[in-house]
Amino acid sequence: MNHDLLLIDTAEELHKLPRTAEGPRAVVMTMGALHEGHATLIRTAREQAGPAGQVVVTVFVNPLQFGANEDLDRYPRTLDADLEIARAAGADAVFAPAVDEVYPGGDPQVRVSAGPMGERLEGATRPGHFDGMLTVVAKLLHLTRPDLALFGQKDAQQLALIRRMVTDLNFPSKVVGVPTVREEDGLALSSRNRYLSAQERRTALALSRALFAGQDRLAAQAALRARAEAAPASDERATALARLGEIRCAADAHAVSAAGTGLPDAVRAAARHVLEEAARHDPPLLLDYLALVDPQDFTDVGPDFTGQAVLAVAAKVGTTRLIDNIPLEFGAHT
Repeated sequence: MNHDLLLIDTAEELHKLPRTAEGPRAVVMTMGALHEGHATLIRTAREQAGPAGQVVVTVFVNPLQFGANEDLDRYPRTLDADLEIARAAGADAVFAPAVDEVYPGGDPQVRVSAGPMGERLEGATRPGHFDGMLTVVAKLLHLTRPDLALFGQKDAQQLALIRRMVTDLNFPSKVVGVPTVREEDGLALSSRNRYLSAQERRTALALSRALFAGQDRLAAQAALRARAEAAPASDERATALARLGEIRCAADAHAVSAAGTGLPDAVRAAARHVLEEAARHDPPLLLDYLALVDPQDFTDVGPDFTGQAVLAVAAKVGTTRLIDNIPLEFGAHT
């Protein structure tokens, strides 16, 4: 899309940005170093806002969500390239403020608390991270005043916390989650992927392979359960199975119950096996966590769980820490 892109770096200029009467304003919040994952978010925002709507991209490396030993200074800053990606993807304006524009009085004394969910998984590894993230998201929602705010599902816990904040604090914006974008080899797109050497990248592929192994285990168990439940339940069952020549199906009556209970543990085990193999690679994968959680509060799901869950993983390869996740659906056991 060829059109003029407005670059804004102050809140005053942003407040003067006229809204369109014909369509909604959609915002995509980023920390810059834009890649195809961000471009997908912007294109989705353009689709949802429509040709008459308005798409605003924010580019701001938020110091509040970096810990003392994290990569704030190392984080890539590529504004010129970001502007080209934003323009090509359909953005109308980019808000790229300096730190003292967002935090004019220095570090804010009042911040948004992420609550108990913010202390789990990523929050346990990175104390205070989610408080800093929610604080800047709240500020940017106030500053940009969007009808729609789009976030990637790769940061599943972040997305869940933003949804909770918007609901609990009555923000008028609608939060839209956009599926994770992956490279051809399965690695989830991330600005930090550029830090990986070729050998480190090979090890890092274990993250997505582990998630897909868990997904495959769930699908295999679901197929077994469906096949077992489709077999006759009367005395004709044994005859019907013998006629099919499926000797394995003689145990399907037990498999029906086995396939419906304890499945979350089987999914975790399938994923963990891949990660344990990667821990023996050179360089090794250093696992932070593997978790199968309820997306409402990010607590671990039990053996009889039904409904949507998130299989999430975080690990370090070399000096680069990566996260990934996939949504899974556990059917009701009947």
